[in-house]
Amino acid sequence: MSDVNETSDGTVTWRELHAETVQRLARGGSPTPEIDARRIVERAAGFEPAEFAVGLDTLATERGVGFLDRMVARRLEGEPLQYVVGVWGFRTLDLHIDRRVLIPRPETEEVAGLAVDAARRRAERTGREVLVADLGTGSGAIALSVAVEVPRARVYATDVSPDALAVARANLAGLGRAATRVTLAEGSWFEALPPSSRGALDVVVSNPPYVAADEPLPAEVERWEPSLALRAGPDGTEHLRAIVAEAPRWLAPDGVLVLEMAPHQVASLAEAYRDAGFDVAVHVDLSGRERAIVGRRRGRGERR
Repeated sequence: MSDVNETSDGTVTWRELHAETVQRLARGGSPTPEIDARRIVERAAGFEPAEFAVGLDTLATERGVGFLDRMVARRLEGEPLQYVVGVWGFRTLDLHIDRRVLIPRPETEEVAGLAVDAARRRAERTGREVLVADLGTGSGAIALSVAVEVPRARVYATDVSPDALAVARANLAGLGRAATRVTLAEGSWFEALPPSSRGALDVVVSNPPYVAADEPLPAEVERWEPSLALRAGPDGTEHLRAIVAEAPRWLAPDGVLVLEMAPHQVASLAEAYRDAGFDVAVHVDLSGRERAIVGRRRGRGERR
């Protein structure tokens, strides 16, 4: 429980609680106590980020203090901050997330941007609505970003996990008008898509599991994030290769396949793309590491 000294009338400000939370997290071993404390206080108090500085001098409610204490206890247990606060920013969205889905990462924001760019260019070039599939959607981060940022995109968001789709559905409910252009479907990769989309997809995008079965992970990731969304066979490329092999049958001519992967997988996957009939462009992440491949399906008669 919070050990801030209350004033004589039993009240306490969020500023006092914030200072105490920084100390508690630092004592508990958090590597980023100030960042953690700010996000936890914002969530407990209901502050938008821009309101934080001004809001600190307002009085905390009893309910807010209780919520803060529960979040601090979870963080001290090692639970990732993103799950603790339950809402995390991704491009233009605030996503609800929990242990049923992966934590959205900056690398995946970049991959979503590649899919947005591909869908936007396709819509501009064809002058029509474009059809996009996000395979293994998890929280819905990529699919919902495409729907919001490309008004002429209709998006399928698929996942084999009903738990993940429940999270995506919750995020879809808060999307507004763009939600009418998103369809959620349960199933493995392309199997979840309607037969009518076969050969008609303009863009396929995925951040599939790409960690090898025996590859070590940070303790926080190993303990808290869903293994189903992380690991993929002996070398981590099982799902990536399956998507690349199947994509030509689902993409329209000149359609685009965007995949996130580990840097050490890029060279071999680029070759798999080419063998499947794609022209390939490799993209780096914010750290300068090769992280994604964008492939354009070659039309009939085009040479490699």
